[in-house]
Amino acid sequence: MTSSGRDFLVAPVLFGAYGVIRILDGLDDVRGPGLAWTAGHLCFLAGLVFFVRGFATMRTLAGRRDRWARAGLALGVVGAVALTVQFGADVVTGLLADDHADMARLSDDFGSLPGVELAFYAVGPMLFFVGQIVLTLRLYALRRLPVWAPCLVFATALMPFATKDLIPLGALFLLLAYAPLARSSSADRTAATRA
Repeated sequence: MTSSGRDFLVAPVLFGAYGVIRILDGLDDVRGPGLAWTAGHLCFLAGLVFFVRGFATMRTLAGRRDRWARAGLALGVVGAVALTVQFGADVVTGLLADDHADMARLSDDFGSLPGVELAFYAVGPMLFFVGQIVLTLRLYALRRLPVWAPCLVFATALMPFATKDLIPLGALFLLLAYAPLARSSSADRTAATRA
């Protein structure tokens, strides 16, 4: 398996690790601050790096000149940046806060800054999932992914709206969706680069 193929495995695993740690952190009905809060968020931030690398590989598989793939990559990267700011702020507030109430106050202070709520909480993070859906749909159209792959990515994007406790299940869905890409050979990637 190539290093780009591993990105499709590592990213969902780190996403799932965040989800599991988040559930464990909430067993006492209070999430953060503390080791679990920080560790979970760092898992998610590390996962974003592998997701973005995977998005770049998907764009390459579709062909560097493919407009849909370029749009998907751009949307996914913008969404990943928004999530990086959001989760980075959560890590910082968790490290600065003495207790949960203090952390909530610091988080509210950040969220109340002009444009922050819209860019880093409401709209920006959704682009991460929109980009994934566009990329997987494009690869399905090019017969590089089965039809169920974009369906699983779409289902994962909807899960947090029901409950964030479904994040580990969403991570499993992403593992299944990206499994065909994880098995892609470097020869396939080279051939797509020349297209």
